Amino acid sequence: MSAPVILRVIDFINKAAGIVLTTEKAYFVEARLSPVLREEGLPSIDELMTRAERGDRRLAQRVIDALTTNETFFFRDKTPFEHFRNVIIPELLARRPAGKTLRIWCAACSSGQEPYSLVMVLDELKAQLAGRPVEIHASDISEAILSKAKSGIFNQFEVQRGLPTKMLLQYFQKVGDNWQISPEVVKRVNFFKFNLLEEPKTMGTFDVIFCRNVLIYFDRPTRAKIFDRLADRLAPDGFLLLGGAESTFGVTDRFTSHPKERMLHVPLMRRADPAARTAIA
Repeated sequence: MSAPVILRVIDFINKAAGIVLTTEKAYFVEARLSPVLREEGLPSIDELMTRAERGDRRLAQRVIDALTTNETFFFRDKTPFEHFRNVIIPELLARRPAGKTLRIWCAACSSGQEPYSLVMVLDELKAQLAGRPVEIHASDISEAILSKAKSGIFNQFEVQRGLPTKMLLQYFQKVGDNWQISPEVVKRVNFFKFNLLEEPKTMGTFDVIFCRNVLIYFDRPTRAKIFDRLADRLAPDGFLLLGGAESTFGVTDRFTSHPKERMLHVPLMRRADPAARTAIA
């Protein structure tokens, strides 16, 4: 791939999705876009980019789908789900009026394992929730990966990664060589397309935001903007969960670490709010 073409791809994916690629990723780009060329009957990546840049939204989406990373698995990293079960839910139940809906957003949800894992945890906490309604909203920029998430169909390798056998048998049904999660579980997650570079003004406020293992693909200024947008959508006493390699330190002053769990992030305003300090002490 020529230098001008790889630079066009780098510029396009950065503007469209905030993803930072370098010229050293030329092989990766070519490997990801070659199947698109074959399926679309296009002669070159140069031609593909020309059409995407000129406003062909379908081809632009195909480029985005091909170049976004969708690595995920059930109960990934374990610790965030332990925080959700042992810290977040108990604190929210203690602070929220009985019957008030709890709202959760899984940003960059990929193929859906994260929100589906949360559904399973919430089922374990039924007694504590005592019928309290919980909404799970899950978004991703890739239309292709969202279609997979909504299908609830996973192959043998995918269900073996992090999913306990008990939950596999409880929530999934074997369909050919694959496993399909219960339609009732799928109904409990609202999947929708969303680009983290956009302003989520119409989404309302969330009590918990999972935005894990995606910010590592953005540069620092972009991460700072995204943190601002997440902070604006998070309740003043809400919780933000990031990936193990991600941090707010040196990027934003909108968040601080939870007093009990260093890897759990909360709005900085809590430090100045005696009521909030009492609630999480």
